[in-house]
Amino acid sequence: MKIMEVKERTPMLVEQLLAVWEDFVRATHLFLSDDEINGIKPYVPQAIEGVARLYMATKAGQPVAFMGTEKGLWRCCSLRLRNVEKDWESNCWNGQIVMKK
Repeated sequence: MKIMEVKERTPMLVEQLLAVWEDFVRATHLFLSDDEINGIKPYVPQAIEGVARLYMATKAGQPVAFMGTEKGLWRCCSLRLRNVEKDWESNCWNGQIVMKK
């Protein structure tokens, strides 16, 4: 897995990160209905594009996790890999390590 700061937020990358976000939310936020997720979803690209610093983890060149920071605070994050069959805890990366670089 490779972790990097995203310098260019292309429409294609934002779309890929939106898919990562949706996978994460559907796998971990079981209290949200489909309607609620679909109601939040249109705001996610704006958050991805607007956050001051965006970090992304990739595996085989594909985004698998991301987080955004603003003045040292996490603003949006999706730390779950898209392999839903694996345990969530073992699929997270430590944002603190990224932020210290």
